[in-house]
Amino acid sequence: MPLPKGLARFNRKVTNPILRHLAVRAPGFAVVHHTGRRSGTPRTTPVNLFRDEDRYVIALTYGRDSQWVKNVLAAGGFEAVTRGRTVHLARPEIVHDPTRSLVPVPVRVPLAAAGVEDFLVAYSARPDSGSK
Repeated sequence: MPLPKGLARFNRKVTNPILRHLAVRAPGFAVVHHTGRRSGTPRTTPVNLFRDEDRYVIALTYGRDSQWVKNVLAAGGFEAVTRGRTVHLARPEIVHDPTRSLVPVPVRVPLAAAGVEDFLVAYSARPDSGSK
């Protein structure tokens, strides 16, 4: 079971504004830039992001029903800022992975303790990816 929604609300108001500044540079973190699917409002959400070649995996610590997840799925893509650079990501999909094999081994234990089994997987959408 993912983390409680009450904690998500607290983090959105208190923790996220602080983490946004750290997450754009720290390994294993990113800030997702997305647009509200109903409001059209630009939004940012700090996440845990892991890369494997052109595939990027985000642990859905608050579950698959989080608003930011719905926004990026509806849009079909998003941008993430990680380690100081912007990555354009496409084809987002939710993957249920009870073994947590999509993420590095050291991250599996805390995700298991939090009951996280769902991940958002997206792929690099580099403009130059078809030119080679």
